[in-house]
Amino acid sequence: MMARMLAFVDIFVDSPSMDEVVDALKRIPNIEELYEVTGEFDVVTLVSATDIEEFRDILKNRILKIKGIKSTVSAMVLYTHKGPRFNGDAKPRPSGR
Repeated sequence: MMARMLAFVDIFVDSPSMDEVVDALKRIPNIEELYEVTGEFDVVTLVSATDIEEFRDILKNRILKIKGIKSTVSAMVLYTHKGPRFNGDAKPRPSGR
């Protein structure tokens, strides 16, 4: 199985729209994790995609089209050292399901 690419997408939300934004984000299947957080951003997500083109499509045509999202900051995952996508033997596990 080919490993899927992962990206953290941090989202700035117009505060009165938080519930609607979270509900819309929950319906995007490529969003594997979704957190409402304190700090600089309002929402942090972990997005999976087959490649950069699919990631661009998800970001541009799904996430950024949600009413109430002001902007995003993305960080691509280069390597998993620890976490649910790591099998413990110093080799990253494919992140796809």
